[in-house]
Amino acid sequence: MATPKRSSSSSSSSSSFTSHLIIVLAIILLEYSGSIVTVSSVLLVGLKNHNNNNVHHRRPMLQANQSSCALFMGNWVHDDTYQPYQYSCPIIDPEFNCQMYGRPDTDYLKFRWQPANCQIPRFNGAEFAARMRGKSVMFVGDSLGRNQWESLICMISAGLPAASPTQIIRGDPLSVFKFLEYGITVSFYRAPYLVDIDSVQGKRVLRLGEIRGNGNAWTGVDVLSFNTGHWWTHKGALQGWDYMDVDGTLYQDMDRLVAMERGMRTWANWVDSNIDTTRCRVFFQGISPTHYNPSEWNAGSVSTAKSCYGETMPTTGTTGYPGIYPDQMKVVQVVLSSMNKPPFLLDITLLSAMRKDAHPSIYSGDLTAEQRANPDHSADCSHWCLPGLPDTWNQLFYTALFFLH
Repeated sequence: MATPKRSSSSSSSSSSFTSHLIIVLAIILLEYSGSIVTVSSVLLVGLKNHNNNNVHHRRPMLQANQSSCALFMGNWVHDDTYQPYQYSCPIIDPEFNCQMYGRPDTDYLKFRWQPANCQIPRFNGAEFAARMRGKSVMFVGDSLGRNQWESLICMISAGLPAASPTQIIRGDPLSVFKFLEYGITVSFYRAPYLVDIDSVQGKRVLRLGEIRGNGNAWTGVDVLSFNTGHWWTHKGALQGWDYMDVDGTLYQDMDRLVAMERGMRTWANWVDSNIDTTRCRVFFQGISPTHYNPSEWNAGSVSTAKSCYGETMPTTGTTGYPGIYPDQMKVVQVVLSSMNKPPFLLDITLLSAMRKDAHPSIYSGDLTAEQRANPDHSADCSHWCLPGLPDTWNQLFYTALFFLH
């Protein structure tokens, strides 16, 4: 809808109003069926309508229905009017490319996150590129961070001319994607524990108190987004270390959540000591939930299945967190609350917990035909399809990056 013309005095009044926006970051305690789940939220006060015109000159705003908006609380609503990009986006890894590897349904692409009491703007790749010209974004963490990294690249690319030149350099631990015309780099640094891992006499030693090896690669970046969580609980063949080092003493094992908290406090101290938050925006991605136990979302039913295979719709009508709230998220909240310069918590845990339908399941390029025939042992109910749920993470990332200060 076109914006009505206003007199100069009215425009001046509006400008004065919008220049004095009040933004309050809050932690909201939500009571669910007798248990308390702590979910971070953003309260946005006095924001005006978002408008799709003049993307290079306007300052888009959230449209608030009431006086506040709980950004990470809300519902998934059906909306088939928008898909930010196609599965042909070349950066998507085979393990995330569900459509390319045979997923027969597309309904999981037709749901939009609707926060409580407000409308958030759709992601605009051209605007992102214009605002971030000459700047850098880096995702640091595990494959859930890579999930979001690839999504962001596809979303930016979809808003730019097809002929706009790009460059990708894949490596380990660092992969870099460059939008050459804009001087933008969007990188992923693989560090699933954030803290350092060293090789000592052929053994992998997880240094819970050391981060300098990784941290040296994170300086000088304009926007940093961190995540960790899943790898701390892996055991057996999936465990990423042989020993843990605590103050010079090696342990074959220890309480995994205690270890995670020690490692995260090392990271938190590094951020507080090394990042100038007036020059660098820092985010932390909340714990991404898994869906391997159907009894968590099918209350009262008995199921022998051990995967998300066959799920095609989000969880609806929940009165609380749909499943078991991740213990790792409690560690994240404790550590972030203790920081001198806490990052913005991109609290995707609850909204992602509702999306049992959005995982690759058996439609992953990493699986053989034999593995696909046995979902209970092979389905991927940890990562997310692309296009898919991480696009919503990036819509919220986009909102926080450009609209909240």
